[in-house]
Amino acid sequence: MRKMIAMCGLICNDCFAYIAKLENNDGMREKAVELWSTDEDRLKPSEIDCDGCLAGKALYKFCLVCDVRKCGLERSFKNCANCDRFPCEKLENLWRGFRTVSREVAKANLERIRSG
Repeated sequence: MRKMIAMCGLICNDCFAYIAKLENNDGMREKAVELWSTDEDRLKPSEIDCDGCLAGKALYKFCLVCDVRKCGLERSFKNCANCDRFPCEKLENLWRGFRTVSREVAKANLERIRSG
């Protein structure tokens, strides 16, 4: 399967929300709830389904409101690697909030795309 890279550099195919939807996997949804919930925002398994950042169908709760995704879509980019402002403040702020995937991995994915 071809890798689907989100605006921010995450690999959608490796994401719990993407896999949970693809496989209809409740165990994967529960694992995502456990890893991604915070004291301020307790997720529900029903919120853990996603077809990928650019699919425009089912999106994970936070992807729906992602400033990076919104900016890239408005500028008609496949991902932030195509942007002349890469890496921007919005992207850096998003990466700082990653808990299960490191900023370095997401940034490296986009840099690989940029270098062709």
